[in-house]
Amino acid sequence: MTFKTPSAAAVLPLDDLPTYERGGGARTTPLVTRAVGTTSFITGYTDFDAGTRIPFHSHNCEESVVLIAGDAMLDIDGQEYRLKPLDCTYIPPNVPHRFRNLSDSQPMRILWIYASADATRTLIETGATAPVSAEHRK
Repeated sequence: MTFKTPSAAAVLPLDDLPTYERGGGARTTPLVTRAVGTTSFITGYTDFDAGTRIPFHSHNCEESVVLIAGDAMLDIDGQEYRLKPLDCTYIPPNVPHRFRNLSDSQPMRILWIYASADATRTLIETGATAPVSAEHRK
């Protein structure tokens, strides 16, 4: 259960938050969203099964990703950047990128932060654009 304080701050116990399947071995747990009162950014976790890679995509706003656990690769600008836990990335708006779980046996978790409560994701392969929040529905 999310706890709201008198000042409208929130405490979000992870075990009480819903997780949504994104397909292809990725699941997202929204953390700070409009539902708790933010108007300027959103955050959440995405968990990757062993060997999972998400498709190349871009966002309409700045993004920062922290590798929480696992062995990850960031593909961006035609380059590969290997990440270890607690490494952090900054990605400008409209820059195609993706994250890959390099392990064949262990999961991977990232914490993402978008600099807009109205962040979108555009899939490079299809050009389809949708709000990130659309992934947070059953």
